[in-house]
Amino acid sequence: MNRETSNTGNLKPLQVLLTLAAFAFVFTAFVFPFRIDWFDSKSYFYLPLELFVFGIALLVPGRIGRYLQVVFTIALAAGVIFRIADISAYQVFSRSFNPVFDSYLLTDGFHFLTSSFGLPAAIGAAFALVALAVSIILASYFSLQRLRVVLNLRPSLSVSVVLAGLVVWLLASSLGWPRASRYFYDQLAMHVSNTVASIKDFSEFKALVEIDAYATVPGESLFTALEGKDVLVVFVESYGRTLLEKSEYSEQFRPYLTASTKSLESAGFQSRSAFLTSPTVGGISWLAHGTALSGLWIDSQVRYDSLMMSQRPSLVRLFQRAGWRTVGVMPAISLAWPEGAYFGYEQLYTAPELAYQGAPYNYVTMPDQFTLSQFQKFELAPEPRQPVMAELALVSSHAPWTPVPTLRDWDEVGDGSVFTQEATSGDPAEVVWQSRDRVLQQFRECVEYVLNTISSFAQTFGDDDLVVLIIGDHQPMPYVTDNTDNRDVLVHLIAKDPAVMEAIEHWQWTPGMLPAPDVPVWRMDEVRDRFIQAFSP
Repeated sequence: MNRETSNTGNLKPLQVLLTLAAFAFVFTAFVFPFRIDWFDSKSYFYLPLELFVFGIALLVPGRIGRYLQVVFTIALAAGVIFRIADISAYQVFSRSFNPVFDSYLLTDGFHFLTSSFGLPAAIGAAFALVALAVSIILASYFSLQRLRVVLNLRPSLSVSVVLAGLVVWLLASSLGWPRASRYFYDQLAMHVSNTVASIKDFSEFKALVEIDAYATVPGESLFTALEGKDVLVVFVESYGRTLLEKSEYSEQFRPYLTASTKSLESAGFQSRSAFLTSPTVGGISWLAHGTALSGLWIDSQVRYDSLMMSQRPSLVRLFQRAGWRTVGVMPAISLAWPEGAYFGYEQLYTAPELAYQGAPYNYVTMPDQFTLSQFQKFELAPEPRQPVMAELALVSSHAPWTPVPTLRDWDEVGDGSVFTQEATSGDPAEVVWQSRDRVLQQFRECVEYVLNTISSFAQTFGDDDLVVLIIGDHQPMPYVTDNTDNRDVLVHLIAKDPAVMEAIEHWQWTPGMLPAPDVPVWRMDEVRDRFIQAFSP
């Protein structure tokens, strides 16, 4: 007979310590929240239902009891792993983790860590992640095994205590006591439900994606109000509403946008501004690109993949149908990108085609000024040519926001080697991210650099036939937004021709680069159809 289950029922000090550790692990798994900002001194002051349900299962004797222990070990480990995944996902994307939609993030995260902190750091993080998962599974098993042994030292007493606790919980819950929780069950059930719903959503979306009012509209009926104009749809990384509402940014950023308005006006450009609600937060920018250009709400990788396999015409493809040369400029993409075929680019410039000869800015492959300089040289400078419709995904405001690029004279850009000294100077990301204040400041400065670059590009190379639609792809990660649930991003339209602004007068966007607080807010999936309707009278 095991000494721990002898009739004496005595436990040695080490055994007592192990028992307390096991109970602490299990209890913590039942009560700790999925958001860091919800942790406080009262996080442990709950009476979880799962404590008594698990207790009953661990008191079942024999082979059935051992099987139940395995089942409950799997449930406990899964709940803890999902909770940690939730915390991580909320810190970056302001939402819970979804196993169907988010599994690819492991690969993307590894790539981001490699680009920003180096391959050894990325490999170390991967090993740490695997070790953490294995440790949670082992801790779950041995904790439940330990508690099972202790409960069976005096099974009659244990049964009485567990059942009494269950009665107390039922009474407290029926009386509405908020501390009588079943949080662990609810969170685990939510993940199971979300997984089932995600699979169902995928099936339903596959049918929805092919339904489109513009699928067969002839090209001669499209964008007639923009005939002969170059139309640029420019996505700005992490360009969220927080820049206007969080005090650490707004005191500098609001005056900056006012000054930008005056600068554009001095060069003959008009601008209008508003807000869009993005389908994503903190990252996964391609969901925003797909949403804006397809006219469908693309809020998951599953939906995005389904869109890529569909025949639904993107805004880019519709411009191609109407006679524009269509171009994609994707400086962050360095490998093959088969998804690009969906959008309808006649010419796609990824990092290799842009041929940047300077050093990268950590994760950012090249500064946005070089990207726009190459676009100008390759597409706008040659004559004669068709009008160009281009989607450009600018990346200089992508985390880790170091070093902050400097706008140069356009004649200095060349092959990009001039940027190497700046790209390799200053503190590395691991140093900058030791100070949250510094991260916030450099985030704002990077966004300002991107907008300065776009404005300078328009004023240097633009004419009456240039139209620029600037769209923020998503709010930055909750770390720099103070966990706001708001998903709004800024959007601007810039042009010299007054007829362009007249065509969107009914949009009621704010004149200038600084949108009014009460300006209409669209969902991002409204962009494509509203743009078609405004310029295809």
